Amino acid sequence: MLKHFLRALCGVAILSVISGSVAFAEDCSGTITAEEALKAEDARYAAQTTNDFAALDRLLGDDLSYTHTSALVDSKASYVESLRSGAVKYRVMKRTDVKVRTYGCIAIITGTGNFDVTVKGQDISVELRFNSVWAKRDGGIQFVSWESTRIVPKQ
Repeated sequence: MLKHFLRALCGVAILSVISGSVAFAEDCSGTITAEEALKAEDARYAAQTTNDFAALDRLLGDDLSYTHTSALVDSKASYVESLRSGAVKYRVMKRTDVKVRTYGCIAIITGTGNFDVTVKGQDISVELRFNSVWAKRDGGIQFVSWESTRIVPKQ
């Protein structure tokens, strides 16, 4: 009996997680264009390099998942805090080889980037491949996911 109860409880928990994810995934509206996504990505780069926290607050979704080349994952709150505290400072952000795919209210930008960053006082230059995901929402277009992989220097 206890075994059946625990299975049922586990099933309810799994369904709750799945239904919560589905509801969150539907939290967008309208149709996003490639041009809108690239314009928003440009605005994010500008906000990050100038520490424009008001713009970042509008551009970053509350559900942001930001995976760095180090595999460290930030939420919106932890990502913005790393910028506010000065632990991370983006000096230059350039992207190349960009492709944008749109799926209704979602845009996925892929490409390569060259970023000059100061991390805990140390200047580094990072060449990476990235996926950047934008969602068109009632309040505007928001950045909801980033994942990047460092490009190994050619020998």
